[in-house]
Amino acid sequence: MFKVFEDRWPEEGELIVGRVSKVEGFGVFVDLEEYGDKKGLIHISEIASGWIKHIRDHVRENQRIVCKVLEVNPKRGRIELSLKDVNDHQRRERIQIWKNEQKSIKWLERIAEKLGDEKDEALNDVGMKLYDHFSGIYYGFEDALDRGERTFEDLDLDERYVKEIVDVARANIKIPSVKISGFVTLSCPGTGGVEIIKKALKGARGVTRRKDVTLEILYIGSPRYEIVVEAPNYKDAEAILKKSADKAIGYMVKNDGEGAFTRS
Repeated sequence: MFKVFEDRWPEEGELIVGRVSKVEGFGVFVDLEEYGDKKGLIHISEIASGWIKHIRDHVRENQRIVCKVLEVNPKRGRIELSLKDVNDHQRRERIQIWKNEQKSIKWLERIAEKLGDEKDEALNDVGMKLYDHFSGIYYGFEDALDRGERTFEDLDLDERYVKEIVDVARANIKIPSVKISGFVTLSCPGTGGVEIIKKALKGARGVTRRKDVTLEILYIGSPRYEIVVEAPNYKDAEAILKKSADKAIGYMVKNDGEGAFTRS
């Protein structure tokens, strides 16, 4: 297994992923797989808040857990950890980072196999360069999705790996997105009102041509329509949603109609 920090020690305050190797009455031993053969100890007082009757009610052997590093003493080979100091949000976030790193390691292994290179050599050369430069192997793949081969201009990487990393990123990483929606109420009395509403909605649909954005307008029931926007981030989604609603309402007002917008 590729060990990111085999010759290094974790830092105090860092959140790390480990595997429970042994449960004792006084605490829990944890294998820190990203740090070679190093082990950490969670004292029983750092397992959970309050009185603990049975440690195995909280952890079990081979369980993967997220811990906070309390103290590191390389001279004594000692790493003290806490389980109770990690909240649910931190745990989910750190596990996701760990899972992404495991995926990126497998991707590098496949690339090395495809190129006819030794997996371990590729991981400890290319993998460490990516980790040190991007603070994570996965982040190197993620940047490659956005910037292509330009991502590695400042890195001394074999061109074969550069091309393969970009190809793998494009095939396996989905650009993150957020989806939001809101409702417009459009009305126009008199003859021609239906056509005016249709043109207002057409204009609302055409406010963006970005390939990384989708904009849909759904008929809910006269005179109500839902505008649904999916974009790479919340700020862009909000701006496009507002622009679309304003476009529809503006057209209605100019043609003696009415319009209103409410956020869902």
